[in-house]
Amino acid sequence: MAFAAPALAQSQPVSPVGATRADASATPESATVDMRVEAVGDGAYFVQGQSAMGSAANQNFISNAAFVVADGGVLVIDALGSPPLAQRLLQEIRKVTPLPIRYVVVTHYHADHIYGLQVFKQEGAQIIAHASAREYIGSETARQRLAISREELFPWVDEHTRVIEPDRYVGEHGSEADVPLRIGRSEFLLRHVGPSHTLEDLVVWQPSTGVLFAGDLVFRGRVPFVGNADSRSWVAALDRMIALRPRMMLPGHGPVSRSPEADLRATRDYLAYLRQTMGEAARNLEPFDEAYARTDWSRFAGIPLFQAANRMNAYNIYLQMESESK
Repeated sequence: MAFAAPALAQSQPVSPVGATRADASATPESATVDMRVEAVGDGAYFVQGQSAMGSAANQNFISNAAFVVADGGVLVIDALGSPPLAQRLLQEIRKVTPLPIRYVVVTHYHADHIYGLQVFKQEGAQIIAHASAREYIGSETARQRLAISREELFPWVDEHTRVIEPDRYVGEHGSEADVPLRIGRSEFLLRHVGPSHTLEDLVVWQPSTGVLFAGDLVFRGRVPFVGNADSRSWVAALDRMIALRPRMMLPGHGPVSRSPEADLRATRDYLAYLRQTMGEAARNLEPFDEAYARTDWSRFAGIPLFQAANRMNAYNIYLQMESESK
């Protein structure tokens, strides 16, 4: 697959399969994707999206979400990529506990993580995100992405789907201190690790259990989506997350990690390799196509979505390294 310019937003969904506005039989009530809740201990639960690009066929179920049942209610981390998916997640939460949904922490405002927010908002949950998300919310990029998604992800994302603004922003006035969030006797720390994958990246850290909810700072078992990320800061953020020495990590994409350091390093090493190879090309004024062709990608070529994402990732980092070298 050839790419000539950075992607508009979180991914380029493939054409809808079996779902168009002319197909009245394709409704959220007539089709489903497999969603399995995994209990990972310490009251935490996890659903894993598919390792794929977003499409009508998979209902945009390409990212993960998690929830923690505490003695005073439920914390949800991310809301999945469509309202029907979020409704199903809510149903799964209700199989575990009748406690109220207190908070939804948005790790970042990419479409595959936020289009389900309105379901939890209707449940009375408080939506929390970093203040840097304001740059995306209400932007032309957000408007265009939603318009495209309403077409390509119909009927799962439609004219009733909205970008929900948080009830509470953290990191106001440039504060980078960890923000404590308490539910009953459980305390979580919200840590801003952006600009990395996005400006507003948040991770959720529970020191008492050693569980780290890493959002899209970590793509496990697939090539990351780089987009317009700040790759230098992303690498530094991963180093700081390694220093936490988490016992278990729930990434934004891919399965639960019970070897967090190795998986944090895997994403870090991929990004570092892109920066090394594309940085050398940019400094030497080597055209991107020539640099990409001569680079040895064998270390990463077998990872899922390499063909779909790697060339675009390399191109975006090539442009970033050009800028850094000036």
